[in-house]
Amino acid sequence: MMGKFFILLSLAVLAAARPKAGPEQKCKSGPVDLVFLIDSSRSVRPHEFETMRKFMIDILDTLDIGLNATRVGVVQYSSQVRSEFSLKTHAKLESMVKGINQIIPLAQGTMTGLAIRYVMNEAFTAAAGDRPKVPNVVVIVTDGRPQDRVAEVAAEAREKGIEIYAVGVARADMTSLRAMASPPFEDHVFLVESFDLIHQFGLQFQDKLCGMDLCLESDHGCEHVCENSPGSFHCLCLPGYTLDPDGKTCSAIDLCAEGKHNCEQICVSSPGSFTCDCNKGYKLNDDKRTCSMIDFCSFGNHSCDHECVSVLNGYHCRCNQGFRLLDDGKTCQAIDLCAEGKHDCEQICLSAPGVFSCDCNKGFKLNRDKRTCTNMDMCKTAAHGCEHQCVNTPGSYYCVCPEGQLLQEDGKSCGTCKSANIDLVLVIDGSKSVRPQNFELVKQFVNQVVDSLDVSAHGTRVGLVQYSSRVRTEFSLNAFHTAEEIKAAVMKVDYMEKGTMTGLALKHMLENSFLEAEGARPAARNIPRVGLVFTDGRSQDDITEYAKKAKEAGITMYAVGVGKAVEDELREIASDPLEKHFYYTTDFTAISTIAENLKLNVCPEESLGEIEVKDPCACESLVEFQQATMSSLDQITQKLAGMTARLEQLENQLLSRK
Repeated sequence: MMGKFFILLSLAVLAAARPKAGPEQKCKSGPVDLVFLIDSSRSVRPHEFETMRKFMIDILDTLDIGLNATRVGVVQYSSQVRSEFSLKTHAKLESMVKGINQIIPLAQGTMTGLAIRYVMNEAFTAAAGDRPKVPNVVVIVTDGRPQDRVAEVAAEAREKGIEIYAVGVARADMTSLRAMASPPFEDHVFLVESFDLIHQFGLQFQDKLCGMDLCLESDHGCEHVCENSPGSFHCLCLPGYTLDPDGKTCSAIDLCAEGKHNCEQICVSSPGSFTCDCNKGYKLNDDKRTCSMIDFCSFGNHSCDHECVSVLNGYHCRCNQGFRLLDDGKTCQAIDLCAEGKHDCEQICLSAPGVFSCDCNKGFKLNRDKRTCTNMDMCKTAAHGCEHQCVNTPGSYYCVCPEGQLLQEDGKSCGTCKSANIDLVLVIDGSKSVRPQNFELVKQFVNQVVDSLDVSAHGTRVGLVQYSSRVRTEFSLNAFHTAEEIKAAVMKVDYMEKGTMTGLALKHMLENSFLEAEGARPAARNIPRVGLVFTDGRSQDDITEYAKKAKEAGITMYAVGVGKAVEDELREIASDPLEKHFYYTTDFTAISTIAENLKLNVCPEESLGEIEVKDPCACESLVEFQQATMSSLDQITQKLAGMTARLEQLENQLLSRK
């Protein structure tokens, strides 16, 4: 609001003598929204209206006109109301003066109440250019008594904050002027005898708007800011402070103390504002309000063996399940329950960090309680591989064979002789001199030898090589695993014919036939390797080198010759003693006899009574008997040692159960 103005009658006289304000003397009163409400009824004569027009222009000339300074609007009324221009129409004095000069009087009645209501509801609105928090001032100029009621509408306007100046000329009614004007009346009511004197009000009105700056020229006492208003002042505070009841001093607004903050932990106050902080061990989040515990583990310098756990103002190390934290607070050690005796396993404890599981010794199985063990029938539960019969023992088993057969060296298969477990490669002559019909007899010879052996994957393996001017593997050692399969394959062998390259055949046998890839078993298993060469004539190449290399490689060589075979070559091929490894006959029809004799050397036990009956009292027979007896005793001793070991194992198991 404009505040109070103290006007003395003498000021009017002094103001009348004051020189007109020039452009450099513009009133800096601060922002004001000013509306002139002028009476243009028929009682106002034309020259009087021109005087009123000049009155308004003189006042405007002293004001600082602008959209951000003083805004001016003009409304005329008689029996009706008409806005000549609103508060936002003109931003410059020149255009405003032009607008005033273009006003045409209405020249009707005097409806002052209607005009006041129009100013209140239309002129002082945002749409018309009224600004918030800027004083609203209306100057009413009239020359007569209102033809409608003005007291109520004027009071309503004043309640809305509009400051009303009532200027009466000549015939104006003082009672009506007082009913319209804002108090105090001595500052807001002015009555002159004629329009010629109306300029006196203009000078006084200028003094009110352009009065002295009390903030500069008086001891205002404001602690922060003094804000001047026409004829008065008031104190303001800086942002973040509030004005105390004395209207002069300021107090800081403590939003933290008033609880007007959203800090999670600590509120740090500043005048009218605040910032948030966190307790020790916490950090402020990006929202600048909430706090999170500092993750000391994330710094990467904890040295924990397993897991780092952040706590307030620090961290501690934690071990995975099954481990314990050592005294250094960082290293983890596996908990070995087996070593610490913290288990109830009957036989074997298998440890894992912090846990254990039970197992049993060989030959025993774990019971449903997962702790105790029971002797299991190895013959039923294990893939024992016994060819005939499995006999169970505590924790183990052994194989037996039917009457008339012997257990072979693999401990599982049965055969007619102990030496049945061999790798045998037969190298047969397919040269042109053999002739087709005799080659069929050779194949029968081969099958006769196969019949004398116990063929199986774990027993004897048989391979076949045919040669003439070249060498061909008919089938390798791992091609077939039964005698029937081998014999069928032999009968399908085609006759090669051509030359007799026995040396080349020996080389092929040595370098190819006894390879593990061809089915020969590893030398570490000590499975005998046997080569049998069958030929009917002299070799067309040298045999000496590879006959010697074959025997040096540990291959037991048999040489069988027929017809024109050279005896010296056969002897060079055969292993020692020659009488057991060298055979010869003049006719192919007699080779079946050689097969029988060959069988004697492979399985000597079967030779008793088949070829000759030796004198049991002869020195040679006694030596053989002694050797056989010693061999049997060695076998019995080995079996007894094995049974003793099993009995000791069983006894230990029984003691552990107690």
